[in-house]
Amino acid sequence: MTDPGTLLGLSFRIFVAIALGAAIGLERQWRLRTAGIRTNALVSVGACLFVIMGAVGLGQNPGADPTRVAAQVVSGIGFLEAGVILRDGFDIRGLTTAATLWCAAAIGSLAGAGMDIMALIGCLAIIATNTLLRPLGRFVNGRRRHGGSPSAQAEEGGAPTDYLLEVVTSDKSEPRVRALVLQAVDRPEYTLRSLDIRSGKSTRTTVLAGVSAHHAGATAGLEIAVHRIGLDPKVTSSRWWPAEADD
Repeated sequence: MTDPGTLLGLSFRIFVAIALGAAIGLERQWRLRTAGIRTNALVSVGACLFVIMGAVGLGQNPGADPTRVAAQVVSGIGFLEAGVILRDGFDIRGLTTAATLWCAAAIGSLAGAGMDIMALIGCLAIIATNTLLRPLGRFVNGRRRHGGSPSAQAEEGGAPTDYLLEVVTSDKSEPRVRALVLQAVDRPEYTLRSLDIRSGKSTRTTVLAGVSAHHAGATAGLEIAVHRIGLDPKVTSSRWWPAEADD
């Protein structure tokens, strides 16, 4: 049986895994990706528990190899990654989110092994990669788009483009406004990718819809949607803007 001191230390490792996994998932959920705070936290704490089981539980048995448990965590996370990778015609979505889940499992494994400092450094590195390198990726894509051949640019012009539609209202009016948003984006040229409800200060609620246009530059429907939704007296503000579709 585990003594109280060891149990406290293992509990702290689990807490670290949850906190760092949630921090990684915060950026994903803010960008309306499939795997958010809870998913990344669960992946991290799950990896942590498996490592603890291998190091503490199975490690007490003669001939057991605790490292094999950690190795299976790396390969076992693959089924979750496959679930967030989506194919939309010639476009592949969710690769960055899948890679983030894989990294969250690594952070949980480090926490389960008692390497708290390395887990924290790895967490900061993952968040920095998903945020600070984003402008660099946009810059490279922009240079490639402007420097490509006319035929290549025409092909890129027909690629789906993601947009975010944001509507701010009150808590009581959220169901009504949500229905207005769903009705506004129900158009042949758009596909609704996500719908997120976020509570704010002073009973304010934000309805955030992720929309994919079938053709780049198809923003007329969004302008009409913002105008119609803005006429509702329960709506505080409404706007739309382009969103990255590569992750």
